[in-house]
Amino acid sequence: MSQPTNPASMRSFLIVWLGQLVSTIGSGMTAFAIEIWAWEITGKATTITLVGFFSLLPSILITPISGVIVDKFNRKLLMMLGDTVAVISTIIILLLHLTNNLQIWHFYLTGAIVGTFNQFQYLASSSSVSLMIPKQHYTRASSLEFLSGYGSQIIAPALAGYLYTVIGFVGIWLIDISTFAIAITSLVLVKIPQPIPKEKTENLANIGQDLALGWHYINHHKSLLALLFINLLFWLPHDIGNSLYTPMILSRTNNDTVLLGSLAAAAGFGGVIGAIIVSSWGGFRQKIKGVLWGMIGAGISKIIFGLGRTPWVWIPAQFCSSLNFPLNGSSDNAIWLAKVPPDVQGRVFATRSLLLQIASALGHLIAGPLADQVFTPALQSSSVLVAIFGGLFGTGTGAGIGLLYVICSLCMLLAGWLGFSIPVLRKVETIIPDYDAES
Repeated sequence: MSQPTNPASMRSFLIVWLGQLVSTIGSGMTAFAIEIWAWEITGKATTITLVGFFSLLPSILITPISGVIVDKFNRKLLMMLGDTVAVISTIIILLLHLTNNLQIWHFYLTGAIVGTFNQFQYLASSSSVSLMIPKQHYTRASSLEFLSGYGSQIIAPALAGYLYTVIGFVGIWLIDISTFAIAITSLVLVKIPQPIPKEKTENLANIGQDLALGWHYINHHKSLLALLFINLLFWLPHDIGNSLYTPMILSRTNNDTVLLGSLAAAAGFGGVIGAIIVSSWGGFRQKIKGVLWGMIGAGISKIIFGLGRTPWVWIPAQFCSSLNFPLNGSSDNAIWLAKVPPDVQGRVFATRSLLLQIASALGHLIAGPLADQVFTPALQSSSVLVAIFGGLFGTGTGAGIGLLYVICSLCMLLAGWLGFSIPVLRKVETIIPDYDAES
C-alpha cells in the first residue's frame, strides 16, 4: 500500500520552503564571514577545507542510524531539532567571540555537531517531499530547493560583505539567530505527513536489518546503483574543487572580499535562473538526461572558470556553472523520489547520503594538502609543471590551486559523458517502474 498524496495544494511545502530560505540566507552570511576570517588568520587552504571535513565526519557516522530514525519517528520534530541545534551552536560561537576566546578549532567542533543534526533534518525533509506533494511536481519541488540555495547566494554574500565592516561578526551572527527562529516557526505552522509502514513491527529490535535495507534496495536495483556510482564520480572532484574555491580567488586577488562576494552572487543568479527554468519547464521527460547534461555543462563551465584570471572570465563562468546544478539535482531527486517507496525512503536516502558524504569528506580532507603541499609549490618553482602550465595558470599560490581546480572540473565533465555510455543507467526510468505503479 503506498502513502497517498494530496494533489490539491503545495501550501505546506511552500511554507516550509520559505522558512528554510530565510534560514539559509542567515547561515550563508555566517559561513561567508567565517571563511574570510579563517583565511586572513592562517592563509592556508587546509584551514578552510577542514571546516567542511569536520562538518561531514560525524554525520557520516550517524547517517546509517539516522535513516532508521527518520523512517520510524516524527519527521517534523526531527526537522525542528536540526534548526534548534544549529541556533544553539551559533549562540555558543557568539559568546566565545564576545569573550575573546574564539579559535579556529571551535568552528571544527560546532561544525561537527551541527552537521550531525543537519543529517537528520536533511533526511526528514527530503523523505517528506513525496508525501506532501503529487508526483508530477517532484522536479519542480526539487528545483525550488535549488532556488532557495542559490537565492541565498545572491543575498547572503552581498549582505555579509557590507555588514562585515559595519556590524562585524556579532551583528551577522545575531541576524543568523533570528533567521533560525523564522525557520522553526514555519515548521510549527504546517503538518508534515508520516509514511504508512508496510511492516507491522515498528520496534528497534530489527535495527541491524533496517540499517542494511537501504543498501540492499539500491544494490537490488542496478540502475539506481549505477546512478549512485556516477554521482560519486561527479561529486568527489566537485567537492575537491569547491572547497578550494575561496582560497583560489582570495590568493589571486589579494584578498578582495568584494569580488569574492560578487562571484558568489553570480553563482546565486545562475542557480536561481536555472531553478526558475526547470520549475517552469519541468525538465526533460527522461530525467536521466537532465542529470547527465547538467554534469557535462557544469564541468565545462568550471574548466573555463579555473583557467580564468580576471573577473570578466570568472563571473560569466560562475553564472553558467550554477545554471546547470538545478537541472542536474532536481532531475536526480525526481528519479529517486519516483522509484523508492515512501516507507523506505529514509533508509535508502540515508545510504545514498552516506556514500556521497564519504566522498565529500574525502574530497575536503585531501583538497587542502594537495593545494598547499603539492600543486602550489609545483607552480612556484622552476619545475616541469611551470614550463607546461605556467602560461595558462601563471605562478604563485592561486596558480597551483587553479590547476587542481581545472583537473577536478575535467573529471566532472567526464563523469557525465561516461553516464551516457552505460545502458543500465541511461534506461533507469524504463527499467525500474515508479513505486506507485507497483502497488
